[in-house]
Amino acid sequence: MNTSVESPLTSTSTDNVPNVSIAVIFHSNYGHTKRVAEAIVKGAHQQLPESQAKVVDVHDVDWDYLDQADLLVFGSAVYMGSVTAEFKTFMDETSKRWYHRVWEGKWAAAFANSGGLSGDKLAVLQQISLYAMQHGMNWIGLPLMPTGHEAHDLNRLSSFLGLMTQSLDGPPEETPGSGDIDTAIWFGDHLAKTIIKHQPAPTKP
Repeated sequence: MNTSVESPLTSTSTDNVPNVSIAVIFHSNYGHTKRVAEAIVKGAHQQLPESQAKVVDVHDVDWDYLDQADLLVFGSAVYMGSVTAEFKTFMDETSKRWYHRVWEGKWAAAFANSGGLSGDKLAVLQQISLYAMQHGMNWIGLPLMPTGHEAHDLNRLSSFLGLMTQSLDGPPEETPGSGDIDTAIWFGDHLAKTIIKHQPAPTKP
């Protein structure tokens, strides 16, 4: 992993961290998008204990965990310029939470994975961003300057609204490549630092 680029926020020890939590919600047909979700959680674990950052498959949603989480990270493969049908079903299943403003004020972020360099991933990030705004959430982007545009580089696709990754025609153990996975780890670390930094100050008795 390229260690020359660091998150702009100060690193935080896992000792005595605030009681914040992250849920990375994803849909993955072949495992590639799941691998990205797991890399984001790996990055978050650089700041938070394992119990405070988890992956959540849309086929097995822990709604209680999502409702109490401080940050929801949404991720999908790109199918026909959109999130997958399964991920859209998950989005629609949150309509009662939208109506009752259950997620209002939470943090939100997103990632998109496709086979093409572009693959219209931006459309998916915009779709998820609009969804988060419908819920009244606060958006966190990817403030990482590209280190280059080769397979090993961080943010090689120059995305700032959210994380973009590319998977080729191969097993998820091999693709997305090292640069995209390292960017996902960086993203998870940055997301955790952000919500830690912006936690409300403890109320005085």
